[in-house]
Amino acid sequence: MKITYLGQAGLLFEKSGFKIMVDPYLSNSVEKINPKNYRRVAVDNSFFSVKPDVMIFTHNHLDHFDPKTAKKFITQNSNILVLAPKSVWDEVRKIGGNNNYVLFNRHTVWTENGIKFTAVKAEHSDISPIGVIIDDGEKKYYITGDTLYNEEIFEDIPNDIYALFLPINGEGNNMNMTDAARFDKRINPLVTVPLHIGMFDELSADNFDCDNKVIAEIYKEIKL
Repeated sequence: MKITYLGQAGLLFEKSGFKIMVDPYLSNSVEKINPKNYRRVAVDNSFFSVKPDVMIFTHNHLDHFDPKTAKKFITQNSNILVLAPKSVWDEVRKIGGNNNYVLFNRHTVWTENGIKFTAVKAEHSDISPIGVIIDDGEKKYYITGDTLYNEEIFEDIPNDIYALFLPINGEGNNMNMTDAARFDKRINPLVTVPLHIGMFDELSADNFDCDNKVIAEIYKEIKL
């Protein structure tokens, strides 16, 4: 599985030409709501040429479900499988068209092109946040979405996660670096990729105390 970091919490998974996009934020929408949260890294417009087969949104906050970004990919004729929890599903399906809008709340499972997607618990300020596990039959990739450290989460997570993607910024009801490190130890993945830093702040993943971390570079493939 090839994985490209899109910035903030955005990820692009690709396997044998099949493309899965998670929480892309490729605009300046957040700055318009909160000027201090301006982009530190410019939008790379080349990604708008990507045609995802699956689009996943973990919750309804602008840096995860950004309607301006979403409409660059999801159109009347895009034929995309859209997996979204209730808070996003209510909004994104208004785009309409020939897309398959699947209500993807906690414990929901959907299989597409041999890849299994499972929605798991997240603890966040959105009304229906989720994390997601992507299982391609060879490895399991767990994207927590925005979340705090919560004991109930671990009930949903298998013990053979290959790669963990999690926030470490400690604001907006996300784990800080200390709790994210504890979370990593509980999940015990082979590799961990810290997210949610460097877009609206000057935080560095170098300060994240995690022995198995892989630091992603925006717009580049993550070498796991």
